[in-house]
Amino acid sequence: MAIKYKIIKRVNPRDITAQKKYYAAVTPNGSVDFETLAEMISEQSALSETDCLATLNILETNIVRELKNGRIVRLGKLGNFQVSLSSEGFDTADEVGADAITKTRVLFRPAKKLRSLLKTVSFSTQT
Repeated sequence: MAIKYKIIKRVNPRDITAQKKYYAAVTPNGSVDFETLAEMISEQSALSETDCLATLNILETNIVRELKNGRIVRLGKLGNFQVSLSSEGFDTADEVGADAITKTRVLFRPAKKLRSLLKTVSFSTQT
């Protein structure tokens, strides 16, 4: 099945003074929550839906805990999660402190199987 996209007009993020241009943007086709994932896993395994949901909740808790400790969380064939930051620049190392941090985010780096998905996905315009 193809991923739907729409055409939107917006400012070029690399040159906000330039004339607006048209870009392709993914049109989400709904979402899947923990409960639905637990149900799906339950149907594909010998585990109960409750067990699957509990496991997913514990996984989330532990990912957050390990990221707070500055660790990279490696989820095997899924990929890796890691905290990243941006900071102001200074002339000397002595000037840099925690107050120089301007932005934090969680990075996800997909593993090989997920990356290869991007090579085979197809797109179609939203109707």
